[in-house]
Amino acid sequence: MTPEFLRASIDREIGKAERLLNLSLPTDWPDDPSILSLRLEQLESNPALQPWLLRAMRLRDTGEMVGHIGFHTAPGAPYLQDWAPAGVEFGFTVFSAYRRRGYAREASLALMQWACEVHGITEFLITVGRENMASTALAAALGFGKVGSHIDEVDGVEDVFIRSCADAGR
Repeated sequence: MTPEFLRASIDREIGKAERLLNLSLPTDWPDDPSILSLRLEQLESNPALQPWLLRAMRLRDTGEMVGHIGFHTAPGAPYLQDWAPAGVEFGFTVFSAYRRRGYAREASLALMQWACEVHGITEFLITVGRENMASTALAAALGFGKVGSHIDEVDGVEDVFIRSCADAGR
C-alpha cells in the first residue's frame, strides 16, 4: 500500500484509493484508520520501508480486497531483540465476510517465502491475543511455536509465536 493509497484511504477518498491499487474496497474501508496512519507515518519518515509494510490481500479473479498483511517494521527492529534479533514481525487482517477461506494462510506463506528468498530473513514473529482462537490455530498450522507472552499497550495480553525461515515452505 503506497503512501498515496494510505492518504486516500485515511481521507475516505475511496474511489481514488481503489484506482491507485486497481482493486475494489469493502464499503466499511478503512477498517482501522489508526493502522493506516501509523504505516503512513513510517513511510514518510523512511520510504525504504515500503516493501516491508502493508500489502492488500486481493482476489485475483474479482479484484476484491479481502484483507491486508504486512510486516510491522524492517528486520532486526530493536523491540525484537529479546525474541528474534534478526527476525521480523508481521500481522494480518482478513475482513469478516472472507474469513475461513484460507486467505490468511496463503498470504502468510507468500510473505514469509518472499522475505526468506529475497531478503534472507531467518525468523518470523507474530503476536496473537489470547481470545483469538482462529489466529492461534493458524499460527500452529503454519509451524509457529509459542515462546512467551507480552502486554501490548493497545491489545492487552498477547502470546508471542516464532517460526524459522527453514519452515517457510510449508
